[in-house]
Amino acid sequence: MSRRTKIIATIGPASESPEVMRAMMDAGMDVARIGLAHGTLDEALGRMHLVRRISQEANRRVGVLVDLPGPKVRTASFGSEGVELLANAELTIQPGNSHSNANLIQVDYDNLLNDIASGDHVALGDGQVLLEICDVSGNQAIARVLNGDVIHGRPGFRIPSDRLSMSTPTPTDLHNLAAFVSEGVDMVAVSFVRTGDEIRRVQLAPHPDGPLVIAKIETQAAIANLDDIIDASAGIMIARGDLGTECLIEETPHLQKRIIRDCIAGGLPVITATQMLDSMVQASTPTRAEASDVVNAVFDGTSAIMLSAETAIGAHPVLTVATMARIAERADEEFDYVRWGENIKTIRMTNTDTSSAVTDAMTSSGAAAANQLNLAAIICISASGFTVRSMARFRPQTALLGFSTFERTVQQLTLSWGVTPILAKEFGSYESRVAEALDLAIEAGHVVPGDLVAVLAGMTEATDMLRLVRVPES
Repeated sequence: MSRRTKIIATIGPASESPEVMRAMMDAGMDVARIGLAHGTLDEALGRMHLVRRISQEANRRVGVLVDLPGPKVRTASFGSEGVELLANAELTIQPGNSHSNANLIQVDYDNLLNDIASGDHVALGDGQVLLEICDVSGNQAIARVLNGDVIHGRPGFRIPSDRLSMSTPTPTDLHNLAAFVSEGVDMVAVSFVRTGDEIRRVQLAPHPDGPLVIAKIETQAAIANLDDIIDASAGIMIARGDLGTECLIEETPHLQKRIIRDCIAGGLPVITATQMLDSMVQASTPTRAEASDVVNAVFDGTSAIMLSAETAIGAHPVLTVATMARIAERADEEFDYVRWGENIKTIRMTNTDTSSAVTDAMTSSGAAAANQLNLAAIICISASGFTVRSMARFRPQTALLGFSTFERTVQQLTLSWGVTPILAKEFGSYESRVAEALDLAIEAGHVVPGDLVAVLAGMTEATDMLRLVRVPES
């Protein structure tokens, strides 16, 4: 079985050369993530253009996800060599952006002292350093280091989400996003989401005319408002580093499982992110615990797993992608496809909405037919990708081919679990579109004449057509 769980790799200084980027694609990168927290807008756009060029040259379809930083509060620099913050040490915190050291942390946020209070726990970076605010008075705060570590550069300064007065998306986010939308970016991740209205504030054209809008779940408020956020979003990213600083560490794995289950049941792709193979930033192999973490994310049903610093600044970006691909492929072999499909069917069959119920019935039947008849493939024909994503949530073991006449839709399907996206050209009748899909599937080697396949399509607002078709002789 080929790998079904998709891999997102972050592009950065370690991976932005054409040679490395091509090798990452060959190793298994399905989606390239471009973060806007560091560097200039022009640099980020240049990376997107390079991904497009290299993927075209390599004849590999690779999606592009731009990640908006949101109201990211960062410290002044600790320097490239880093500073060790010792547990139980006391230090001073002030607004500013000139420097930070073991005794003084400057934070590049004018409203800092209004948004923190005595007793708050504040994390640096992805939570490797945790501070307790002891006193806020005058022009500074006094804090005690609860968990110490070595800090480099300008890490994030994580103010509790219920206190941070900045909203998301920020004006800078929207300015930068407009530039990427004009260049045809496939997906956008919105950071620090707390409500569904913050996603609606992005105000992009619905996909596929606009990019897939993905909400990053990284706050307690997002967990409390998860249903509304799912309703407003086209996908979800579980940003476990920041989420783990706001939630009890023992709760985070269970939140991951719940978020994945609820989103996949609704047909939304889900990304599991942060520190998946973190040791490979330096080392040539991951820890056994990291390998198990990747496997557990696959078993949880995630659509995609993401590499961040590992490929952006790591010593072995290509090896890291290849390692994650091997781990995920092996986990896909052991995934309990039958039980997963039964669980999703149980969840969705409680749905009483008419159009959704039709889609649920058709896609559930398609999954059942694939299992019972040992179909060669499930062919989904969809303008927006809705039918394909609805089918993918059942996690069929059968090859899942997603056809669309819209280039943006095909690019967006690079994020969807198990889907091989294929661009079609036929805008004619249903019969002609099915015939073209079968021809393209034969041409690409996915099916051969005589194979039995399922064909799913939506002729209304729902996925309302399911046929079993014998692939004809050419």
